[in-house]
Amino acid sequence: MSDSAARDRDAAEAESAFSHPPVAPDTSAAYGSHPDQLIDFYAPRDGRTGAPVVVVLHGGVWRAPYDRRHVSPFADFLARRGFAVASVEYRRGGIPPQRGADWVAGRWPETFDDVAAAMDALPALLARELPQADARRIVLAGHSAGGQLALWAAARHVLPEGSPWRLPTPPQLRGVVALAPLADFTTAVALDVCSGGVAQFLGRAEDFEERAAHADPAVLLPTGIATTVVQGTTDSDVPQAVAEAFVDAAARAGETVGLTLLPEVGHFPLIDPAADACAVVAEELAQLAW
Repeated sequence: MSDSAARDRDAAEAESAFSHPPVAPDTSAAYGSHPDQLIDFYAPRDGRTGAPVVVVLHGGVWRAPYDRRHVSPFADFLARRGFAVASVEYRRGGIPPQRGADWVAGRWPETFDDVAAAMDALPALLARELPQADARRIVLAGHSAGGQLALWAAARHVLPEGSPWRLPTPPQLRGVVALAPLADFTTAVALDVCSGGVAQFLGRAEDFEERAAHADPAVLLPTGIATTVVQGTTDSDVPQAVAEAFVDAAARAGETVGLTLLPEVGHFPLIDPAADACAVVAEELAQLAW
C-alpha cells in the first residue's frame, strides 16, 4: 500500500470512530475533588444482574483535548454486549507551552494519582451506582495511552518499593485487555510514537529512567494478571512493534501475554462500534470476564 493510500485509510478509520455521537452514561460519580476525577457508569442493556465489569481507560496521549467522551460509544457498545462499564476520567496534560505546539502529554504524578484513586474507589462506587454489577469480576480495557494505564493499574503490586501507588497484594482483577497500548516506553521513544508523547509524559530527560521504573508496563513484570494485547497490524499511531516489545519483555520475565493481531486494521477500529475489530475486542473481554 502506498503512503498516500495508508494515510487515506487511517483518516477513514479515525473519521468512522469519531463519527458516533457521545453516549450519556446512566450515572456518574466522583472519586475525588478535581473536576476530572469522575467515573461514568453504563448498566448492561439487557438488564442482567451479576454482570462482569469492564473498566475503560481512554487514550489520547494523556493530553487534555482527548477525554472519555470519545470512548462513550465504545462503552455503550460493551453495555449492549451485557457488560457493566465504568469509564474513568483522569487528569491529563494541559495547554501547550507555545502556540502551535502539541498539547502537553500527561501530568506527573497526577495522572497516576487519579488512576490509582479511581481503582481504589471503584468497589464502593459500583455498589452504590451499579448494584447489578459483579465487582468480583473486573476486567481492565485501555486504548493507546489508556492501554498503558490499564497495564499499569494491574501492576501496582510490582511497583518499586516506596512508590505511593504500590499495592501490598495483586489487585482483584480477572485480567487486562490492552488495545494498541503504549506498553513499551523504550520502543515507543525510539519510534517517536505520538510525536514524543512518552518522553514528554515522563518529564525532563534526567527524570526519564527513574520515572519509567514506576510507569513503563514493560518493566513492571511479571504481574500474574491475565493479559491480552489486541493490535492492528497497520496501526501507524502505535505500531505493532510496541506491542511485540511488551510481549517479548513479558516472556523474558516468565509471563505469557496473549497477542491478538488483526490484519489490515489500524489504531481506531479497536474502539469503533461500527468496525469488526470492536467485536473482536468484546470477545477478548468476554473470555476473561465470564
